[in-house]
Amino acid sequence: MEIKLLQDIAVIFALAVIVAQLCHLIRLPTIVGFLLTGVLVGPHGLYLLRSVHDVELLAEVGVVMLLFTIGLEFSLKDLIRLKRVALVGGSLQVFLTILGAALIFTLLFGLPANQAIFIGFLLALSSTAIVLRLYQEKSELDTAHGQTALGILIFQDIVVVLLMLLTPFLAAPAGAEQGMGPALLLLLVKAILIVAMVLASARYVVPHVLYLVSRTRSREMFLLSIAAICLLTAWLTSRAGLSLGLGAFLAGLIIAESEYGIAALGNMSPFRDMFMSFFFVSIGMLLDPGVVLANPGLVGIMTLSVLVFKFLLVLAIGVAIGCSLRSACIAALGLAQIGEFSFVLSKVGLEHDFLAGRPYQLFLAVAVITMALTPFLIALAPRLAEAILRLPWPAGLKTGLAPLPEKRSNGVIENLSNHIVIIGFGLNGTNLARAARNAKIPHVIVETNPDTVRRARQEGKPVLYGDATQEAVLEHARIREARVAVVAISDPVATRQIAHQIKSLNAKIHLIIRTRFVKEIEPLKKLGADEVIPQEYETAVEIFVRVLHHYLVPQQDIDRFTAEVRADGYQMLRGTPRSLVSICDMSGCQFDSEIKVLRLEEGSSLAGKTIGEIGLRKNYGVTILAVRRLETMLPNPEAATELREQDSLICFGPPDKIGSLMEMCRSVAS
Repeated sequence: MEIKLLQDIAVIFALAVIVAQLCHLIRLPTIVGFLLTGVLVGPHGLYLLRSVHDVELLAEVGVVMLLFTIGLEFSLKDLIRLKRVALVGGSLQVFLTILGAALIFTLLFGLPANQAIFIGFLLALSSTAIVLRLYQEKSELDTAHGQTALGILIFQDIVVVLLMLLTPFLAAPAGAEQGMGPALLLLLVKAILIVAMVLASARYVVPHVLYLVSRTRSREMFLLSIAAICLLTAWLTSRAGLSLGLGAFLAGLIIAESEYGIAALGNMSPFRDMFMSFFFVSIGMLLDPGVVLANPGLVGIMTLSVLVFKFLLVLAIGVAIGCSLRSACIAALGLAQIGEFSFVLSKVGLEHDFLAGRPYQLFLAVAVITMALTPFLIALAPRLAEAILRLPWPAGLKTGLAPLPEKRSNGVIENLSNHIVIIGFGLNGTNLARAARNAKIPHVIVETNPDTVRRARQEGKPVLYGDATQEAVLEHARIREARVAVVAISDPVATRQIAHQIKSLNAKIHLIIRTRFVKEIEPLKKLGADEVIPQEYETAVEIFVRVLHHYLVPQQDIDRFTAEVRADGYQMLRGTPRSLVSICDMSGCQFDSEIKVLRLEEGSSLAGKTIGEIGLRKNYGVTILAVRRLETMLPNPEAATELREQDSLICFGPPDKIGSLMEMCRSVAS
């Protein structure tokens, strides 16, 4: 058995590499290559595999690994923040899909009500594995549509347990409902206990365990500990009647709450990628190509109907819960497919005669095709959203149901001019707004997260709810009267659209854009950005500038250095460094001297004496460059200048000499 399984794994990997390479050449997503591999090696294809059941078990491990790493990238605070989308949006999406499918299959196709409801169960679920992986690859998980999709997917992954429990109830004969109440209550109690265990472990147990493991400096022990936490939590939730995937996700959350989350993610990602290939191959193995070839029209119509039905439903729900029309449209396209947990649920349906033979193969065909189309739909989503937004929708619908304020009673927004428009109220946007407020610079913030907007407004911040890709939102932020605009969001596609929109409305505005990637600099500058700041490289430049200041490099040389580094596209930091001699020659710098500011404390022996009487330069080798007295600065003081208590002396000299002078500046009593 072991040899057969090893042979099957080798066949899967070899064919997957070949098919994935072909997909790369014709620019198809790798996921499609894995699905095609499954069709080729499966029982309906070349039948190259003998241990099909064992491969399916490996595929389940792949789902567990994926949900575990997704949990690692989010904290409990993130889930609390998503509670509105998950509970309201997720519940509406699941139950309205079930209701709509039940009505369609009952009224139009004459299926029994219980079978129609079960089909609704299958259609209600989307692919967490595909959608979140694609969003991760595109760095769009932190965007408004990414967060919306994540919240709904989390609810789906939780509710699938309830759907699996309800499936036998649908098949049960009349009068068997009485036994379901206690089972549901028991499941609820188990879920509450597991959540309590997760919260307690995240706070009190796991951080201490991982701290002890990390002290060993053993990579193997750390990896084994992470894997043990993942699999044990998944096993416990499975024993409690919940899903393995949910347990793995909770395990990821536990570790993400500790300081070891990033290290755990780096260690587990290769295993996730390997096992996920088994999952997509196993899905492809289920499909019988003969059913598709024999019924191409029927399969095509069913596939299109599922995609359109789920797209329109999620689009309406997204707008209803406060998303902008653009975000709701992109999220709806991402969630239009049938998910991997539908395959798990379909097996339960087979046991109760809800699906069999040709209907089951039609379901598999539609599900696999919708999953294969998902990468293309997600890639197409921004352009489709932009086309939909060109239609004459009401302004409130474009920006979500949370209306933009027409006026503010304090006049903060309508009277703005020469202000800063800050787009995105994440970490960078928050810090920029705080700095602008402290500097008394007028500013307005544009944010798409309604919860963030609500909290900011309660704190009295000048914030607008809306999607900055829309002209109406920018107009409301008085972009034409603004002096500076700063874009600090994580969505690269939306960033480019916002840049184009801002410059088309105000060509004179100074546009600053923060980006994650250096490759975005040139495209954004072509769109009119005056400054594009890649966060990792700009941090390195700032650190080195401070180093140069410490070595007393002339400010002109420092300015020239930073200007050339930025003008050169950060090539010095990207592996092709230029000589620094042409930028700042440090050969004449004072490496053995420094500038310090010393304060004369009360009772200091220097107070009441002149600089000439003390003889600082002659006796101590220290030069006083300036004296700051209260609000007055005395530059280049003369020898007759008398020093007073609480004066601040700006001194230049060797560190040891300045250290001796520091002792004299202190109070004699001390």
